[in-house]
Amino acid sequence: MKPVLYIAAAGEIATGLALLVAPSLVGQLLLGEALAGTGIPTARVAGLALIAVGLACWRNSALLGMLFYSVVVTLYLGYLGLGGEFAGVLLWPAVVLHAVLSVLLARVWLSSETG
Repeated sequence: MKPVLYIAAAGEIATGLALLVAPSLVGQLLLGEALAGTGIPTARVAGLALIAVGLACWRNSALLGMLFYSVVVTLYLGYLGLGGEFAGVLLWPAVVLHAVLSVLLARVWLSSETG
């Protein structure tokens, strides 16, 4: 069972990385149409989620997967907001929510590592 889980996790991580690096190309190859506009940042967030799922499966730790996802989404959404090109009304509340979740998850993770 473990080898299959590792293979699946590696596949999700690879797909997530591809979505981060070349979201439009992945859209073209998977869906037959290149991504554009808001599809690009949306695909990148999906890529971060796939990497988090792969990490959680690889390490057998949902906590680590959620912590990774929350931290990187906080950073990426903040980056988008500061860039100014994409900034909907819920962008900054989402950044704050993920930042708070990141702190709470980090506290749980650190206490589980030391305890």
